[in-house]
Amino acid sequence: MKQIYLDNAATTAIRPEVIVRMTEVLQANYGNASSTHSFGRSSKALLEQCRKNIASYFNINASEIVFTSGGTEADNLALRSAVRDLGVTEIILSKIEHHAVLHTAEQLQKEYNVALKFVDLEDCGSINYSHLEALLKSSDKAVVSLMHINNEIGNILDLERVAELCKINKALFHTDTVQSIGHYKIDLKTIPIDFLAASAHKFHGPKGVGFCFIRKESGLKPLIFGGEQERGYRAGTESIHNIVGMDEALKIAYQTIEEDKKYVSGLKSYFIEQIKKHLPNASFNGGCEHAESTYTLVNVCLPIAPEKASMLQFQLDLKGIACSKGSACQSGSNQSSHVLSAILNDEKLKQPSVRFSFSIYNTKEELDYVINVLSEFVKPKDA
Repeated sequence: MKQIYLDNAATTAIRPEVIVRMTEVLQANYGNASSTHSFGRSSKALLEQCRKNIASYFNINASEIVFTSGGTEADNLALRSAVRDLGVTEIILSKIEHHAVLHTAEQLQKEYNVALKFVDLEDCGSINYSHLEALLKSSDKAVVSLMHINNEIGNILDLERVAELCKINKALFHTDTVQSIGHYKIDLKTIPIDFLAASAHKFHGPKGVGFCFIRKESGLKPLIFGGEQERGYRAGTESIHNIVGMDEALKIAYQTIEEDKKYVSGLKSYFIEQIKKHLPNASFNGGCEHAESTYTLVNVCLPIAPEKASMLQFQLDLKGIACSKGSACQSGSNQSSHVLSAILNDEKLKQPSVRFSFSIYNTKEELDYVINVLSEFVKPKDA
């Protein structure tokens, strides 16, 4: 049976070069970076070199990079400290943010009585920038938390526009860039973002490591206590091999970013063409069919009767196709996608929607196989 992985928005395969580099470090650099002997100093030097390397891709100072366990921790660090330590009384966000942001904001509302204000969405799921501006003008001390690329429908936020609105209205700006780092270049010297979250396993690096960008002199305080690692922002012995793996994955991503974008964009365009050809009654959720969407994913609403829809994911898996009906973080949950619930009508929500997300390791031949499987499952009269 074929094995086709089209769930790259959930996680990506580690690049072979990254595995080689991580293995070298596991064997040779096992000292604790906080130790003062030669083993520790060797690990510390490696750690700080990775910090400098990663910072250079974003045109920032190395001291503004704090290594974390991933994007979720980075989101929590920024938002919790903004409310707890920086006097933030309002969080402005959208209803289609990742749950790492939504659930954190809801918890902060319970703990600190912080006000949550939701930005209106356009029909395609994009932010209504006029409403965002109105919310900012009527806000007191606010932090705006909007993701750069939506992980389910792929819509892209205009970072420059939002950052400028926040700056004009004296609000902080936090963005979850988990789906964009390694795929898009972001210059943090020119875009006044205050806090940013990233995760290595989304750009062919290891799981369990990411970073939080914290702009200098922000006043942010630690989320995890117990040591002075990461300049006091994040206690705990650093995972050197994972950090090196993230550095290596990001280095390769930047070296090949245009080439990879061209290739993966071609896969997405081809897949959309084939869907339209073989399943003409299918529709695309959000802006994923158009230029305002990332080149790495599509979210397709398939013309399948509700009683048959529950079997779709199972059948795809039986055929060796890995994809997702929403965020992988929601797997095992019977709840519908909160993102699609916010932008689709009741009739569309009854039909199954599937997210297919691509990488450099996919081929058009694999996509042809997927189209054939979908065509067999969807009755001709439905298609």
